[in-house]
Amino acid sequence: MRETRSALRYSVTESPAIDQVGVDERVSRMTKRSIKKESKLQALKLAMSMLDLTTLEAKDTPGKVRQLCIKAMHPHDLLPGIPAVAAVCVYPNLVRVAKETLEGSGVKVAAVATAFPSGMSTRKMKLEETRWAVGEGADEIDMVISRGQFLAGEYNFVFDEIAAVKEACGAAHLKVILETGELSTLDNVRRASDLAMNAGADFIKTSTGKIQPAATLPVTLVMLEAIRDYYYTTGKMIGMKPAGGIATAKLALQYLVMVRETLGQDWLNPDWFRFGASSLANDLLMQIVKEHTGVYQSIDYFSKD
Repeated sequence: MRETRSALRYSVTESPAIDQVGVDERVSRMTKRSIKKESKLQALKLAMSMLDLTTLEAKDTPGKVRQLCIKAMHPHDLLPGIPAVAAVCVYPNLVRVAKETLEGSGVKVAAVATAFPSGMSTRKMKLEETRWAVGEGADEIDMVISRGQFLAGEYNFVFDEIAAVKEACGAAHLKVILETGELSTLDNVRRASDLAMNAGADFIKTSTGKIQPAATLPVTLVMLEAIRDYYYTTGKMIGMKPAGGIATAKLALQYLVMVRETLGQDWLNPDWFRFGASSLANDLLMQIVKEHTGVYQSIDYFSKD
């Protein structure tokens, strides 16, 4: 463990400084890309297949979760070729409901854990919650890092916590939420990304969706570049999930362009890239219908959940 911690200190302190102007300039170039006709339709369907439909409210009920799962499996049965989404994300107490509803569909069940969204709990409680969610059937765990410790420079505390949660996940994949809206700087986003990957994250994720700003293109670019550099160093692919504030198909396609130009084609599938944006689903459906029929349907034609 001492060698691992020494390597971590080196990794975190050697994270490259981020040029904000350079990041903004690269983002500006990427958002000017144009995707038309058949390529646009394929990209819209790809984005749909990458969605993690999410309900994380205190008023969630088994009925609401079942309805969301049905939408996840059948986004729009009247049009051929629209894929199911990647996963449904819920609180641990509703994992079993989602698992039973989604059985045999191929749609995964993700659960938030580790005192989501604040992360303000003991490590013991966080690990117990993680094991509980996995025991209920979660395929994926979305954990939050301890931002207070990270911002205080207690990097090894955060590293050890992520590593412990990863162990508690067993066979379940671990997505580590950085909550970038609380990290203040792109330099901190890069450090947190490097730390999470070295600690065992299968995915790194921007946000809980509860803090603003949530996902942004500049923050996502910094995280994608961290994934690229980690891959060049280790040969290990890490997934990416921007979450919160991605509500339009146009913006989703800009994210896909960024992934393609930063990481390459291998990352353009649900195994390595996800959107945490339930409100995005209906806009994607509207745009797909428009590409098929030439006209927009009313937003009222699509279920809200």
